[in-house]
Amino acid sequence: MSVISVGQAVVLGVVEGVTEFLPVSSTGHLKITEGLMNIPVDDKAVVGFTAVIQVGAIAAVFVYFFKDIVRIVSAWGRGLRDREERQHHDYKFAWWVIYATIPIVIVGLAAKPLIDGALGSLWVVAVSLIVGSGAMWAADQMGRHKRGEDDTTFKDAMLVGCSQILALLFPGFSRSGATMSTALVLDLDRVAATRLSFFLGIPALTGAGLYELKDAVGAGVGAVPLAVGTAVSFVVAYASIAWLLKFVAKHSFNAFVIYRIVVGVLLLGLLGAGALNA
Repeated sequence: MSVISVGQAVVLGVVEGVTEFLPVSSTGHLKITEGLMNIPVDDKAVVGFTAVIQVGAIAAVFVYFFKDIVRIVSAWGRGLRDREERQHHDYKFAWWVIYATIPIVIVGLAAKPLIDGALGSLWVVAVSLIVGSGAMWAADQMGRHKRGEDDTTFKDAMLVGCSQILALLFPGFSRSGATMSTALVLDLDRVAATRLSFFLGIPALTGAGLYELKDAVGAGVGAVPLAVGTAVSFVVAYASIAWLLKFVAKHSFNAFVIYRIVVGVLLLGLLGAGALNA
């Protein structure tokens, strides 16, 4: 018997697809949803399932940004062969994404027992949602929104890449929220900050999903629920990406800030009342 049914996989796939790239914490929402469905959030198989269905969401990034990814990878390949091509921004950007992923890989492997254990508590999720909201609001107010995607630098990529560690250690902080907030503080405009968050998420989320695959399948999640959850997250995430890019072009992040605070406070209330198991 799989610890997650097909029906539950569909629900979790929808939650993952909607929240992975919105700055509201997909991990936090998945843990809340699992708690409401009485799925043990600290079960090894469940943790693995959560990481694997993220691959569906990241596949949506590959499809949505296919032309951009081909352009960047092609520039990287040309730069490896031709010294003159190495001055191209796309060639440099490809290396920056690689370098910016190294810190989260190191921390993720070193802190995995804590991430899968104590730091996975819904209490941590609730507090992180609220604290992260304050950080996001401050970043949106501080940022001057004057730099576009072509203005990004190695420093930008490294700082934004390192900020992913916050979400890794404190589920509820949100990887998207942390990366976008950092980019805004660096004066990138909202669209550039959002796109940078997408590109930096590709290697981190893909690697995490592949790494956890063995635990998800080997520890009790059936292949069918895993495939269904991943497919659903792909479809929903694609729509979510398209909507988010249009939204941030014309709006601030205030709606996400308010939503996160409401969810965090409600979660604290449910945990305090004993309605949810942390």
